[in-house]
Amino acid sequence: MLHSTVGIPPLSVATMLTPAERLRVDAAGEGSYHTVHRDTVAEMIQDLKQNRASAILLSVSCCDRDARAGVATLVREFPRVPTVALLTQNDHSTPKAMLSLGTTGVAQLVDVRDAKGWGELRNYLVASHGEDIKRLSLGQLTMDLADAPTDCWRFFEALFLPINEARTVRALARHLEVSSSTMMSRFFRARLPAPKRYLSTARLIRAAQVLENPGLSIANAANQLDCSSPQAFGRHVRMLMKLTPVEFRQRYDGAGMLEYFRHTLVLPYLDQLRTFHPISPPLVASQGSYLIH
Repeated sequence: MLHSTVGIPPLSVATMLTPAERLRVDAAGEGSYHTVHRDTVAEMIQDLKQNRASAILLSVSCCDRDARAGVATLVREFPRVPTVALLTQNDHSTPKAMLSLGTTGVAQLVDVRDAKGWGELRNYLVASHGEDIKRLSLGQLTMDLADAPTDCWRFFEALFLPINEARTVRALARHLEVSSSTMMSRFFRARLPAPKRYLSTARLIRAAQVLENPGLSIANAANQLDCSSPQAFGRHVRMLMKLTPVEFRQRYDGAGMLEYFRHTLVLPYLDQLRTFHPISPPLVASQGSYLIH
């Protein structure tokens, strides 16, 4: 059985562009991404730290000598963030500017002097958004749970809702239109780990990816993960993983934490999950008719 994924909102892109480029970038991205235009690299770094942007777009024309030092810092401290250089014009200074920008670590250049370049830019940004840990997680779980009932898949899919929509098991159950007590009872009867453990561990998959960016402090990460404080985040990590946040950051990246999730909460329970109905009870045959079990 193939399962769909929860819709992902458009990518938010922080930019440092000329005024003319801003207009063209906005027009090219309508429906695919939205922009947060900035004048300095420092402002873009703040956007990344405060979760206002998930990608960076830099004009070759704006990256003078002073800006390039900041760009190098950005690329070094946020390696998981897609960073794209945009070329819109070519004059005598362009080759030198491009070479200098390359030394900062920016690896992706899109030339939009030709009209097809705008499509390439849009496709690259959308594709990079598709590498988000949510897509990676759901893509892998789709294969693991290929034979599971639809409502079992809906539970796993809902684990990766925006964090503020699935903060607790009660909120998760409300989204799935089932009472939390009923859902927890079904997990217990199926001899599966509690829903809270699935939800808490899924949150740590996100946390591990966020912490791949050394430019984010533990406090920044806690804020992005909607924790009430860095201390609350630390308690959450210690309770589930028996690690400090620093140890957790050193041991797990997003992909590694996804493997931990799969090997502790999914793969050992595949037999149960393939017949599990956490939301709607199954229909069973009884005397020639189907009844609610």
